[in-house]
Amino acid sequence: MTSPTTAPEVDTTAGRVRGVWRDGSAAFLGIPFAEAPTGERRFAAPVPHAAWEGVLGATAYGATPQRAALSEITLIPEPSIPGDSTLNVNVVTPAPRSDSALPVLVYIHGGGFVAGSPASPWYDGAAFARDGVVTVSVSYRLGFDGFGWIEDAPQNRGVLDWLLALEWVRDNIGAFGGDPARVTIAGQSAGGGAVLSLLAVPRAAALFQRVISISGATSDLPVADAEVFGRRLAELAGVQPTRAGLSALDEATILALQAQVASPASAPGDEDGEDDALAGLVQLAAGGLVWGPVVDGDLLPQAVAAALRSGVGAEKELVLGATDNEFNMALTAQRDALAAVPAPAVLTRFGLADDTAAAYAAVHDGRDTADILGQYITDRMFRTTALTIARERAAAGAPTWLYRFSWPSPTIGGACHCLDVPFFFDCLDAERVQNIAGTNPPQALADDVHGAAVSFIVGGDPGWAPFDAATEAGRVFDLPSRTDEHAYADVEVLLPQAVR
Repeated sequence: MTSPTTAPEVDTTAGRVRGVWRDGSAAFLGIPFAEAPTGERRFAAPVPHAAWEGVLGATAYGATPQRAALSEITLIPEPSIPGDSTLNVNVVTPAPRSDSALPVLVYIHGGGFVAGSPASPWYDGAAFARDGVVTVSVSYRLGFDGFGWIEDAPQNRGVLDWLLALEWVRDNIGAFGGDPARVTIAGQSAGGGAVLSLLAVPRAAALFQRVISISGATSDLPVADAEVFGRRLAELAGVQPTRAGLSALDEATILALQAQVASPASAPGDEDGEDDALAGLVQLAAGGLVWGPVVDGDLLPQAVAAALRSGVGAEKELVLGATDNEFNMALTAQRDALAAVPAPAVLTRFGLADDTAAAYAAVHDGRDTADILGQYITDRMFRTTALTIARERAAAGAPTWLYRFSWPSPTIGGACHCLDVPFFFDCLDAERVQNIAGTNPPQALADDVHGAAVSFIVGGDPGWAPFDAATEAGRVFDLPSRTDEHAYADVEVLLPQAVR
């Protein structure tokens, strides 16, 4: 398809924007949906961006809340772009006309709620545009700025950023060729947890219709714990836990302190600290993420699983799942040291009862201790979450589809964290994909994964049977892909009897 010679321009509620034509689509990058969260707005709820005069150039990604990429958090290339105006959206559309009424995908990036960037080449959206879907990627405040407890500031500022971005989509996406009544929200890892959290946010209910959670890790941080972490950070800084006190700290100081608070020695209940390689993983499995959505009783009234169990979000269609071996590589460096240690003995450090630890190790008999521990982190954080939510949604009569991504990485081994993202976006030739998917990643698998996403976004059906209590079927993306009954049976031993 030949692109027009005149640059595409679209009118938004704040003013006109000019994008760039690409092969078969138009891209509008770095459109500010909120005022810069600086000065008095730093720890405040986001406010819509003021109107501008003339035409705003939208041909390059805007500034990002991420100031430095964290390679240990994500395997995805996610650039950090300096600047103050960090709350932006990027739109890729095949038809920037108000009469197109195409389905819309809104994508929220991952990164443990402390890292990540919407400027990744993996999130480009070109393949979705090719297939008739308008794609929007959004930024949001990260770490303490986005989720830290402050005495006189609104909680869940990052969640408020998501809401304002979705309101921007509601009010503007029609001009870019999208249909605001056909919005699917999706995300991976923390982004997958973000979209699950939005299912449980009453204020978000009218802003989207469908959800895709890719390796969703929910936060569900109790507000009391959030207050402990927030006060701890202020104490370390020697300031009051207020907007005025914390605003005296620059970005670099906040970033250093939030990392210090999140370390194992600072976690509630672990004041003595553990200094071995397992300490961080023990904390992560037991307590989850330190910075992330807070169950504040207001914006997020209750934990995600409890909300979904009670039927919240039951009218929304949901696809969710995980890779088979998300974090199995986490203890690769300790493999030799752990070789002589029986897996059940180490699993008890994660809080498992002796009999459960033994049963879990037996399910994975033949694998070494490091691999079993990595599999436990995978199952505890991602796979049990997916199965539990699928069960609770099915009990509430909510349309839900479960999947697994099982194709192993030829470079890292196993179906590892982030491996499925370039298949979801069908961008196998993008930067650094070969680092995780090898030099010849299978296009047939991308056709399956991306094709299922398009089918769901367009028509509400990814192409396999919905999850039900009798078969607990799930799609297994592999070569070839298939549908298995009881697709997550191997995590049963970790689930309470009450939810089986």
